[in-house]
Parts: sequence; structure tokens; C-alpha cells
Amino acid sequence: MDSKKMGQMMKERREEVERILKEYLPLVDGPQKTVLEAMVYSVLVGGKRLRPIFLLETYRLFGGAENVVEPFAAAIELIHTYSLVHDDLPAMDNDMYRRGMLTTHAKYGEAMGILTGDALLNYAFETATKAFSYTSNPYNVGRAMQVLAEKAGAFGMLGGQVIDVESEGRPDMTLEKILHIHTMKTAALIEAAMMIGAILADASDLQIKAVEQIARKVGIAFQIQDDILDVTSTQEVLGKPVCSDMRNEKTTYVTLQGVEASVNEVKRLSREAIEEARNLPGDTEYLVELIRLLTVRDK
Repeated sequence: MDSKKMGQMMKERREEVERILKEYLPLVDGPQKTVLEAMVYSVLVGGKRLRPIFLLETYRLFGGAENVVEPFAAAIELIHTYSLVHDDLPAMDNDMYRRGMLTTHAKYGEAMGILTGDALLNYAFETATKAFSYTSNPYNVGRAMQVLAEKAGAFGMLGGQVIDVESEGRPDMTLEKILHIHTMKTAALIEAAMMIGAILADASDLQIKAVEQIARKVGIAFQIQDDILDVTSTQEVLGKPVCSDMRNEKTTYVTLQGVEASVNEVKRLSREAIEEARNLPGDTEYLVELIRLLTVRDK
């Protein structure tokens, strides 16, 4: 796919996600409107929207064509946003900027930052339950809810964050532990996105397992690339502070293996994910190019 066509498709997919998000975000009104305003700010401040895009694309590959997918597309971005809001807090990464804008706690205060993250997580599941109104197959919606909860929780993204926090400054970090953190903290929510898309489109168990494995490789590659950019990019390009891993005494794939080996690992994982993605049903051209794009992104 040429770059112009890919750019146009990416623009269309992002616009679709933005429309869905605006449709499902809460109305900023009532005595608790500060937290509602902070929720909307945190979500609409920008982002790649990769997780909902992966979810929608996988759903279409398996022949899905109902609105049942939209509440989940919104929900998974709400969960991703909550994780970023909490990551930026003073007790965690203590970052003041993300995507070139003030982080939630920097704009609204630390207490409201905590509450905004809590509200986004709760609202995500409230949003996902709306999918029951759009389907004649509530069993698949229930399965999708289960995947979303597991991949976001203590055995997925949150669990990875716990291990990551406890590992900061420790001299005994190993490559195996770093990859375990990447699998849970970053890949789990991408796995959830692709699995939910497949589940809602009534894919087979073997197909759901296949997309989970593809998403895992994409997620690990994405996080290693993030670690590379943390030491090679600038705040102006990245939209957030660089060298934050060094500041927080965090051992990463890059600090253990070096930049060159890390770049090669991103390419290897992406190549394998692309080869496996081509075996999925439907027109996989956009999905393949999206995975490829992750290996060359600069922000």
C-alpha cells in the first residue's frame, strides 16, 4: 500500500474512532462536572487510537457489520486513557506533558487526576454494557466483556504495571522480566482489542487465539519502540518528556540490549506479526500496513 493511501485510510479510521468517542463520552453537567470535564479532556487530548482501530479492523476482517462493536471501541480507549492518566501521576512517572498537552493531574490537580482515572475505568465498563442493546447474540458480548476485564486487570495491564513499578531501581532486572512486563502492561490491551473484534464477529476459538498471538507480538514491538524513542527522540517530536525511564531508574529492553538490537527485535516481531496477519480472513492490507507502521513511527 502506498503512503498516500495508507495516510488517507489512517485518517478515516481515526475520524471514525473520534466520532464513536464523542458519541459515548459523558455530558459535562451536574455537581460532579469537574471530573466529567477532566474525563473528556483526557480522552480528547489526542492519541493514535490504535486499540479501537485494531478492534474495529479485526471485527471487519471476520465479517462483522453491526453497531455492537462501537461501545467496545469506545470502552477500550477509555481504559487505555485511564491507564495513562494514572501513569502520569506524581507517585508513578510524574510527567507533566503528554501528547504535547498538560497531563490530567497537571491541569486539574493530583486528587482529580486519581479520580479521573477511576471514573474512566468505571465508565468504560458502563459503556461496554451498551453493546447488549445492539446484538442478537448476547453470549458473544458477555465473552467480550470477560476478555476486556481480564486483559485490563491484575492478570493483564494492571498486573504488568505493578511489576513495572516494583522493578524500578532494582539491579536484578532480566530480559525475561522486561518481556513479561511488556506482555502484560502493553500487549494485553492490544490483545483484548483484537480478540474482542474477533469474538463479536463470531470467529472460531482457533481464530481468536491466532489474533491474540498476533496482538502480543505487536504489543511487545510497540513497547520496545517506545523505549527506543525515549532515548533517541525529543520532547517536541514525542509530545512528552524523553529520558523518563532513565530519570525513574527504570531498566528497559534498550538499556539491557542496546538501541541496535532493540530496533532489530522490533523488526523481527513486526515481521512475524505481519506474516501471521496475512493468514486472517478478509482484506488484511490495512492491518498489515498498520503493523508495519509501528516499526518506523517516531512518536
